[in-house]
Amino acid sequence: MGDLLVKDKEVVVPGQELAFSMDYLPTGGAFRENDKIISSQLGLVSINGRLIKVIPLKGKYIPKKNDIVIGKIVNMSFSNWFVDIGCPNEAVLSFVNTSEYIDKGADLAQYYSFGDLIAAKINKVTRGTIDLTMKEPGLKKLVSGKIINVTSSKVPRIIGKQGSMITMIKEMLNCRMMVGQNGRVWIQGMPEDELLASKAIKMIEENAHMEGLTDKVKGFIENEKKKLGVKNV
Repeated sequence: MGDLLVKDKEVVVPGQELAFSMDYLPTGGAFRENDKIISSQLGLVSINGRLIKVIPLKGKYIPKKNDIVIGKIVNMSFSNWFVDIGCPNEAVLSFVNTSEYIDKGADLAQYYSFGDLIAAKINKVTRGTIDLTMKEPGLKKLVSGKIINVTSSKVPRIIGKQGSMITMIKEMLNCRMMVGQNGRVWIQGMPEDELLASKAIKMIEENAHMEGLTDKVKGFIENEKKKLGVKNV
């Protein structure tokens, strides 16, 4: 295999060479120029087998099919809810795409009302329209807890490989958590645990480029719990 010129999670700049090889394939944020793969934006390198992409450090959320998102109900009609998912266009959730059986003509406010938070999946994105569904396990109305906002491009780092990072935080702090691809994180637990989980998430967001971040976050949580006098961390 040819030369790989960068490491996974390395910060790169536009125009920087990432690999000199035909064995690697550029995806998002990277392009090929002859035998070279070059970054097209400022971001973090992600290497997955032969695939190389660059995840932008900043940028607005761009909705994609199959994304799990956390949204807020902002309006409704006789058959739909309109949902703010943090992008210019409101998403649409039809009553037939919820996890509950709803009779046609029912008062939709009895199920989801103004200001309610929901976890949903993007079912389809067409020009100007984003359709949501809640017909999958775990997609539901999010009751109580708190929401924090993060840069959407940092979501993969917050989740971790195969969910390792977010699972660690949930287990250490005994919190229920859900991370939306649109950069919203829902946390539900004891108030002090919600606060500490929020700090841990923000720590990941600010240090997404660092190696060994999982161990650093674990140490941070352990130290903070010791300050609070919590035993057996």
